[in-house]
Amino acid sequence: MSGLLEPTLYVIKGIAILDNDGNRLLAKYYDPSVFPTVKEEKKFEKNLFQKTHRANAEVIMLDRLTCVYRSNVDLFFYVMGLSHENELILVSVLSCLYDAVSAILRKNVEKRTLLDNLDIIMLALDEICDGGVPLETDPQVVTQRVSLRMEESPFNDQTVTQQVRQKLETTTGAVLQSAREQLKWSLLK
Repeated sequence: MSGLLEPTLYVIKGIAILDNDGNRLLAKYYDPSVFPTVKEEKKFEKNLFQKTHRANAEVIMLDRLTCVYRSNVDLFFYVMGLSHENELILVSVLSCLYDAVSAILRKNVEKRTLLDNLDIIMLALDEICDGGVPLETDPQVVTQRVSLRMEESPFNDQTVTQQVRQKLETTTGAVLQSAREQLKWSLLK
């Protein structure tokens, strides 16, 4: 019975979002034994895209991996696990990813909008899966958590340059006020 695999929480081996040319927009691989280098990851992604970009199926077996996928406009979403993994778990992670991205992008799921909001999408990906372990499959929960984390971020609506400029103006104003006070008191003495 040594041929049986022990159950594990590390179900997800990788998640990728590719554009309609097969180029990587966002990818996370959780098991370095499957793809030890970025070169191997990209080679796999190109092969995966070639096999899926014209297909109507939702699942494919490729290089010992079960890959579930979904496309929309100019994006392809992929979730990968080992060949013995439960496809329903992979599909639930894929559905959560797609629906969360759709909610975050206000149903405008296309390459340009995704790239403009890549930081938020990366947060969502981290909320869905951590180290290959699916954490959340409810897209509403993921969207709420991401929005809360974005509200807590000190960089919400301001760029770093805007924040530095604002801090500099505040500091400069305080220094000038202090200099005025010192000059006033030195003249009064």
